[in-house]
Amino acid sequence: MSKKPLIILTGPTAVGKTSLSVKLAKAVDGEIVSADSMQVYKYMDIGTAKITKDEMGDIPHYLISEFEPDEEFSVVKYQQLAKKYISSIHERNKIPILVGGTGFYIQAVLYDIDFEENESDTSYREELEQLALTKGSDYLHGLLAKVDPNSAKAIHPNNIKRIIRALEYIKLTGNPISAHNEEQRSKESPYNYKYFVLNRDRAKLYEIINRRVDVMIDNGLIDEVKNLLDMGYTKDMVSMQGLGYKEIIAYLEGEYSLNDAIDILKRDTRHYAKRQLTWFKRERDVLWVNKDDFKDEEAIIDFMLENLTDIINHK
Repeated sequence: MSKKPLIILTGPTAVGKTSLSVKLAKAVDGEIVSADSMQVYKYMDIGTAKITKDEMGDIPHYLISEFEPDEEFSVVKYQQLAKKYISSIHERNKIPILVGGTGFYIQAVLYDIDFEENESDTSYREELEQLALTKGSDYLHGLLAKVDPNSAKAIHPNNIKRIIRALEYIKLTGNPISAHNEEQRSKESPYNYKYFVLNRDRAKLYEIINRRVDVMIDNGLIDEVKNLLDMGYTKDMVSMQGLGYKEIIAYLEGEYSLNDAIDILKRDTRHYAKRQLTWFKRERDVLWVNKDDFKDEEAIIDFMLENLTDIINHK
């Protein structure tokens, strides 16, 4: 049975995936499935640089604004929903395009990773969640570094959810999750895919990130965060720990001045972009698209289409 087509368009935050993805979808008769861990939440538009209705240009988009900010959302749930949407896109004889910067989400779908969810014993997870509250994420990260140094290197110290999952996995199976992930990553993809990573000169990217943060503030990010807090969403929720939200909450609570909050947000977003690039460099079979080598977006689309002939012809 021939494999179904899948196009991936990713890259660091602020590199320009959104407008390019819509042009690509129009060129290949495709529909877009978001691969962004923050854009799934409703009411969080400015801080996540969410695509607007106008920008969508009549192209169907999935996994955008589908969850309440206090709903539990994980890579496992993402994988289930993305696969469901991809199947329905294939049924309509369209081409699914995964667009977004959350590399782990993309990997989960591309290689159909088996997460071996084990929900039978949650007592250890609860114990770890308690430790995270009392001793902080750095303490948990230290525990992980002792038992699974490879995972500790790959997981950011602030990512409590993934740290807990890695500790839980080793406790349940006796094996490090890094070995399991390595094995899963070497699986063959069930799709006939092309994996584009959009990038540009680092200094230019950082300049765009800094400017984008200023635009978010001008566009009402502070009011957006206030509105979320007024609706009863709290700073300890996973959604509210996202870039742009936790910094503004800290400002509203008097922890930082507005200027400091903006500077921290710019710095942390630059760091995030750097981590994203490190992730994509580890992935195999990717086509790097350096924006600076093309005169405009149309030229990038032409380059992509040249590399998509076998996918488009066999959809």
